[in-house]
Amino acid sequence: MKQKGIDHFFGKHIWVIGASSGIGEACAKSLINKGAKVALSSRRIERLNAVAEHAAVDQTLVIPLDVTNNEQFQQAYERILSTWGALDLLLFVSGTYTPLRADQFEFQMAEQTIEANLLGPMRAVALVLPKMLKEHSGHIAIVGSVAGYSGLPKALAYGPSKAGIINFCETLFYDLLPQGVSVHMISPGFVATEATAQNDFEMPALISAEEAASEILGGIQRGEFDIHFPKRFSRFLKFLRILPYPLYFWIVRRFVKI
Repeated sequence: MKQKGIDHFFGKHIWVIGASSGIGEACAKSLINKGAKVALSSRRIERLNAVAEHAAVDQTLVIPLDVTNNEQFQQAYERILSTWGALDLLLFVSGTYTPLRADQFEFQMAEQTIEANLLGPMRAVALVLPKMLKEHSGHIAIVGSVAGYSGLPKALAYGPSKAGIINFCETLFYDLLPQGVSVHMISPGFVATEATAQNDFEMPALISAEEAASEILGGIQRGEFDIHFPKRFSRFLKFLRILPYPLYFWIVRRFVKI
């Protein structure tokens, strides 16, 4: 059974969490250009206001949000419902990334990563699910990463947070498909953003944030659950997942020059 896509974004009510930079900003701008009504959330209000400048009057809501703060989440969602009365798509893009290996491991950094990258999306989903379930409609899209497929260098906290997103989305899909609520698991490879600018190694198949936004929105429109890109890279990492561990670790050590 195939889940529902979105025929068009014009007039749809969409909440983009993480809209101030990178993939989230690119998605927000594209949705605005397509005529959607977009609630823009992140911690940086000045960046959100800059994105909102691309929109028509009353097309956007600027709602500052720390994804680790339960009270701010509740207030943000209440504002969306009080203004629009509806939410067609939750697009959670916000995330944090700090390169981390075992000889530099800090529990506090790992805790902050899990709090933002895994518990943040869970907070958002917990808010929007009751209304979507009641109406048997709606879309939940969460940006994870191909780093969640299997263990990779410098991803000692980031990788587990994204692996958790994969499991979370898979279970959501199983539970929500019969209820008419669509789930979209988004796994980008390397995308040129402020986060990946921290990397001191060559990033294969690097794409722009605009290219990533096009892949994401196209996949949501088609009703895809597993939205992964760029395919030449993500398919290779999917293949690595099924290999025996000795072969997997040999390939990673040989080809991942980190």
